[in-house]
Amino acid sequence: MKCTLTTPLSVLLLMPLTAIAADQPPQTVAELWADFDPRKDPLEVEVVRQWKEDGGVYRYVRYLIGNFKGKPARMAAFYGFPEDAKGKLPAVMHMHGGGQRAFMEEVKTYVSRGYAALSVNWGGREMEDAKAGDPNTDWGSVDPTQQNVPGYFNLLPGDKFLVDHESPLNNNWYLLTLGCRRGITFLEQQPEVDAERIGIFGHSMGGNLTMYVAGTDNRVKVAAPSVGGQGHRTEPHEMMGGKAQQERINGDVELFARTLGFENYAPLIHCPVLHLSGTNDFHGWMDDVYRTNALIKDQSLRYAFSPHLNHRFIPAVAVTRPLWLDHYLKGGPALPETPASEWQLKTDDGIPVIRVTPKLSSLPIAHVDIYYSVDPDPRARFWRDAGAMRNGETWEAKLPVLSIDSPLYAFANVYYTLPTSESLPHLATITEGCLSTLLHSALPGELKAAGVRATDENSLLIDDFTRGWHDWYRLNAENKQFWQNWTRKVTDPKWRGADGAKLAITLAMPEANTISIVAIENEWRSYRGKKKTFICQYAVPADAKPQTIVLSPGDFKDSEGQTLATWSQLDQLGLCALFQQNERGKRSEPAKWNGELPKFHRLEWRQAKEAR
Repeated sequence: MKCTLTTPLSVLLLMPLTAIAADQPPQTVAELWADFDPRKDPLEVEVVRQWKEDGGVYRYVRYLIGNFKGKPARMAAFYGFPEDAKGKLPAVMHMHGGGQRAFMEEVKTYVSRGYAALSVNWGGREMEDAKAGDPNTDWGSVDPTQQNVPGYFNLLPGDKFLVDHESPLNNNWYLLTLGCRRGITFLEQQPEVDAERIGIFGHSMGGNLTMYVAGTDNRVKVAAPSVGGQGHRTEPHEMMGGKAQQERINGDVELFARTLGFENYAPLIHCPVLHLSGTNDFHGWMDDVYRTNALIKDQSLRYAFSPHLNHRFIPAVAVTRPLWLDHYLKGGPALPETPASEWQLKTDDGIPVIRVTPKLSSLPIAHVDIYYSVDPDPRARFWRDAGAMRNGETWEAKLPVLSIDSPLYAFANVYYTLPTSESLPHLATITEGCLSTLLHSALPGELKAAGVRATDENSLLIDDFTRGWHDWYRLNAENKQFWQNWTRKVTDPKWRGADGAKLAITLAMPEANTISIVAIENEWRSYRGKKKTFICQYAVPADAKPQTIVLSPGDFKDSEGQTLATWSQLDQLGLCALFQQNERGKRSEPAKWNGELPKFHRLEWRQAKEAR
């Protein structure tokens, strides 16, 4: 049986393309979605396979998305629910990120928490544990997957696009959102699901889809996007050294923004939203996450930002998502409100001050971290810890700056002690949850008008590690073959290496090993210059006592054998077991590591006269 979408869209899809060439494209989000009814057509559900595992019932399924240009499109997905479920269950839909596929792990995690869970395979990659002949996602005559990457930025007609004239109907995000909305229809039609308790979440491109679906489907009762779904992506952003822009559109840029820009979906969202991200995310720029979500009329909003991270979370941030969903779908405890914060730019000593006063909740406060930065590029910022001091129920900190010619940004993370520990896949026991304040920002003109003065001083000491890796992010932290420690501290003017300076690293390592010291120029700043990665492979002799190695820019080489000329363009510095510049998709060979991991004692700049 072939099914069509609703009229008049279904009629349009079946008409000869030449007959609709002059049609006026939808001009707004409302017009784009006005004629689509996700419930109208039968789903034609296929159960490819069913099994039971660890108290859950699981199914590999496919459902009909619709017919496009005369051919059916079908979505593969994993679906599961608790075997011993009594009564109707809350349900969640997961939307995977770019280059990924439907996640059984996500389904199992939420089944174990008492949900019915669906993970859709919008990208069409082979499903986990697929068997020969298993049907998969098949988009038929169109292709909104990553086999058609230009389609995410496109409005113009083409072989794999929907209509023969410029229209948002030709954009991948339109079709993907449509397919995910049909996923909600799948959930609400399952006999074990309470259709009034459906939530959605997704990561990266799945975060984009979370915002699109929440903005177009009032069946969504709660949403939790991560590292995606922020608006203003077609707008040039002013940076020091040029302008940066996320998306360049093939077609009418204003039409794209009106119909597909997240800033025009946010005002249509009427469910609670928790946005998770990293402060340095390349895909979901921090400033624009706040800017976009401020447009959501239902202000049941929370933010959880992982300091220094890009496209991943610390455990205290990761745990907020299931707790958020539990509250709105299962009646679990509420997360505290967004911590109240304010800053004062005009002060007697010319040093800005920020104050954070979390509202009382059932969760005790474990600690508060206040961060600030002077870098306009959210991807490259080093977030300085301002050293929050408690004064009664308020935490406050001063924000000294080296110059008032740079902008100023600040926010805080409040960590709460959870009533019971939580567990999530691949993470240790989680005892704290983290919520972020709103983001505060001021341009140089505002700082000057407020009488802010340059009172800070440069520092030769980058880190003495008395707070461990607080100013760093770590990958494979305890893995002796692949450990990596990274900081953006060297891009901050306070800790930037001067011309002629040398880098001194003091560490103790009982057995001899070779470590990689990695310097990355212009990681995200194409407006400033080409990204380059320079590596120094240094053979450290065995010594249980602290020893110091001293490096010049010339000790670092890129893949072409060129040496680092200056420290001034650095965005990241890494201390790693082994770091190799491999082709994309190829993993580094493991380091041949002897003994225990090194203990780092000091990282600093030495001026030419003292370097030895």
